[in-house]
Amino acid sequence: MKKSKIVIVGSYNTDLMSKTPWLPKHGETVLGGPFKLGPGGKGSNQAVAASRLGAEVHFIGCVGEDYFGEIARNNFIKEKINIDYLKISRTNHTGMALILVDDKTAENMIVVAPGANMEINILLVENARDIIVSADVVLLQLEISVEIVEYVVKMVYESNKAISILNPAPGKKLERKVWEKVSLITPNRSELELITNRSIVTVEEAEKAAQEVISVGVKNVIVTLGGEGALVVNTDKTTYVPSYQVDIVDTTGA
Repeated sequence: MKKSKIVIVGSYNTDLMSKTPWLPKHGETVLGGPFKLGPGGKGSNQAVAASRLGAEVHFIGCVGEDYFGEIARNNFIKEKINIDYLKISRTNHTGMALILVDDKTAENMIVVAPGANMEINILLVENARDIIVSADVVLLQLEISVEIVEYVVKMVYESNKAISILNPAPGKKLERKVWEKVSLITPNRSELELITNRSIVTVEEAEKAAQEVISVGVKNVIVTLGGEGALVVNTDKTTYVPSYQVDIVDTTGA
């Protein structure tokens, strides 16, 4: 059976994570641990997940010419991800995410230093045009320049072959002409609030906000609601998918 061809245009960040007995207040130093270092970033996570599910995956992005960039390249190769269009920056560090995880509640605080991710430019995307427009699905997020996301969405839309899926995180405002060309978006509650300028507390309020996004032109919306599950909305129907109970270890990337 032919594999689905999935292209990710997006971010790679090295995750630097430590557990802490509580999330520190302003000016507070907390003794925590253990410390873990590993590959991450929204784009990289999309690529790894798609590859492990059996797709043919191509990653278009940028890392630094440093130790963390070497970790990135080795991890992509290990995960059987094509990196022909992984740019190596000689002026910027590999993207990094500094993550604190509360040992009791598993809640987290994250600071992302995007570094080389901001060097993903139109030239790189144009060099990879043939790969992008021949894909079955193109996955995007907002840890890279919004200009590049908009450029790729337009390219995919005009190809009349691939579909684009956007994880609008971290939350940013996009122009209506972009939403009209996106096949599916996957906001969480706070991102949907930013997109629609609505306060969302209940599942019903999330559905109304998702319907507003549909009215702008997006074909499908999946709203992730944490422990409350997810909401799948399109012009035909709304489906609520409840979550199931698990013991929380770490909500990073969950």
